[in-house]
Amino acid sequence: MSALAAITLGRTDAEMLAWDQYVLNSAVTSGYHLSGWRQVIEEAFGHATCYVTVRDESEAVVGLVPLVFLASRGFGRFLVSLPFVNYGGMIADSPEGFRLLENEAIKQARALNAQHIELRHEAPIQTAWVSTQRKVSMRLPLPPSYEELLKGFPSKLRSQVRRAQKEGMTARVGGVECLDEFYAVFSRCMRDLGTPVYAKSFFGKILEVFPKDAHICVVSHQETPVAAGFLYGFRSSLEIPWAASDKRFNKLSPNMLLYGKVLEYACEQGFQLFDFGRSSPDSGTYRFKEQWGAQPHQLYWYYWMKDGRDVPQLNPQNPKYALAIRLWQTLPVAVANFLGPHIVKHLP
Repeated sequence: MSALAAITLGRTDAEMLAWDQYVLNSAVTSGYHLSGWRQVIEEAFGHATCYVTVRDESEAVVGLVPLVFLASRGFGRFLVSLPFVNYGGMIADSPEGFRLLENEAIKQARALNAQHIELRHEAPIQTAWVSTQRKVSMRLPLPPSYEELLKGFPSKLRSQVRRAQKEGMTARVGGVECLDEFYAVFSRCMRDLGTPVYAKSFFGKILEVFPKDAHICVVSHQETPVAAGFLYGFRSSLEIPWAASDKRFNKLSPNMLLYGKVLEYACEQGFQLFDFGRSSPDSGTYRFKEQWGAQPHQLYWYYWMKDGRDVPQLNPQNPKYALAIRLWQTLPVAVANFLGPHIVKHLP
C-alpha cells in the first residue's frame, strides 16, 4: 500500500497554512501556487476551485496542484492550473506524488464532465500527458544597481527612455491608488487589440490579497496616464504579467519609460531576475523584450484530453476568432469594458 495519499483541500486555516508552507519551502513553486490566488480567482471571477495535496504518513504536504474549473457554452468545460496567469501546475517531491496528483485531477475532471485539464509549467515533468511548447517567458538577470544595468543597454535603448522623459513624461510605482490609471490605459489597449478585458475588480483583488507583493507602475504625460504595468514579486523575481500603453502617444515612447522605471524599481528592491512575461517566439512582443537583454525560457503546458480530443486553441491566434477580434476593435471603450469581463472570465 502506498505511504502517500491525495487529499482534496478544505478551507481551514491549518490547511491553508500547511499549503503555503510547502509552497514557500519548495524551490520550484511559483508565487501563483500560494493559496491567496484561490481567493483572488474565486472572488473576482466566481469560479469553483479544487486544491489537491499529497500527504505522507505523518500528514506532511509533499505535493500539490491548484485547479480552477471554467465552464461556459461558448468555450467548454475544463480545469486549469492556473488560468489568467503564466504559471501553475503540479509540484511533488516524488514520481509517486505526481502520479497521485494526476489521478486525482483526472478524477475531478471526470466528475465535472470537463473536456480537458491544462497545466502551466515552467520546467518539464515526467508524464504521459500531451505537451506543447508554444510559449516562452522572457527573463533578464538583474545586477545590484540600475546604473550597472543601464551601462549594458544599447545606446539607442537608453536614448528612447530619455526621450520619453524629455517629452515631460513621469513614471511612478504605487499600489491601489494607481489602479484607476492603470485600468484606463489597460482597458483601452485591450480594446485596440480586439481582446476582451478583465474587470478592474480582478486587479483590485490582487492588490488586496497581496499588498506587499503586487504594485502598479504608471507613466503619465502631464495628467494623462499613457502607459502602465502591473507587477507581482515572488522571492527574488519580479514579473510584469500585464502591461499596456496608449497607442495615441506611441511617438513619445511611453512604453520605454515604463520598462525603464520598472527595471529601476526591481533593482532598487533587490530583485535578481525580471520576468517580462510570456511571448510567442519571434513575435513583436518577443522582439520588444529581447532588446532589453531578456532571454527566452521555454514553457511547458501539459494537457489531459478527454476521449483523445485535440489540444484546444483558445487564443487570439486561432483563425476562428479573427472576425470577432476585428469587430471588438470597433467598439467604444466603455462598451468593451462592460462586455469584456463577462467573456474573458471563461478564457484561460
